[in-house]
Amino acid sequence: MDELVALLLRHGPLVVFAVTLAARAGAPLPAALLLVTAGGLSAAGRISPTVTVAVSILANLIGDIGWFVAGRTWGYRVLGLVCRVSLSPDSCVRQNEELFERWGGFGLLAAKFVPGVSLLAAPMAGALRMTWPRFLSWNLLGAFAWTAVFMGLGALFKSEINAALSMLADAGFKALLALGALMMVIVGSRWIARRREASNRADMLVSARDLADEIAQGRKPVLLDVRGRAARTATGSLEGSVVAELGRIKDAVADVPKDANLVTYCNCPNEASAVVAAHALRSLGFRQVRVLAGGRDGWADGAN
Repeated sequence: MDELVALLLRHGPLVVFAVTLAARAGAPLPAALLLVTAGGLSAAGRISPTVTVAVSILANLIGDIGWFVAGRTWGYRVLGLVCRVSLSPDSCVRQNEELFERWGGFGLLAAKFVPGVSLLAAPMAGALRMTWPRFLSWNLLGAFAWTAVFMGLGALFKSEINAALSMLADAGFKALLALGALMMVIVGSRWIARRREASNRADMLVSARDLADEIAQGRKPVLLDVRGRAARTATGSLEGSVVAELGRIKDAVADVPKDANLVTYCNCPNEASAVVAAHALRSLGFRQVRVLAGGRDGWADGAN
């Protein structure tokens, strides 16, 4: 552990850059905590605050631009990859959509401070076709705000941080093992939760091909688009769909018979929002509710 502390003292800005970039790429690393530590060391004059701020912002921009380009190129499909890489809950996609619908470009800044949502903001902006100037300006502002807040916290508690570093150095290898074990517990619990969610939705799914065959045979279901306004604007709804945003589903199906054949769809990883909607509909007494596998994009790819 002495070597780790010494590395942070000798190459603080480089370590900040590497860890922040890896975190923006999706690695489950405590970049914010490291930045707090770097802030304390900067305030104590042990590493350069100007260089540390610059490399933190640069790492944020590089990582987010990569995801933004991916979102513009592959749309909502890339969000599934982000969720798998980061082990974030798939429902975070819906939280990001709500942020953008409510705050627009400011959502990029706000997302920096929301755990589980931050990594999805850049690809979401790309999928929603945000313009380059707007993305770059808001992302730069968000990177600066994120860096300033956490380094500021470090500067405010610099004495406590230096004491903590000394304690870690004294603890040595045992502290490193404890941190590694904690990380394994976090990653493992998230993986188990995702597997449980996948098992719960398996019996609800209907493929785009099977649904297309049903429609061709004259058995068209009631299609419920549960996405938010921003997503519907970006990609459009399937023909004949009923808008049934989460939180307003009861009103959307007020005139639909309880024995109707319903199919919900979204564009989120693992159909997270559509599954939530399906459970809500079943609790309202609807007996035939399924979820379109692959969502809106899955229909475009698999129904033809």
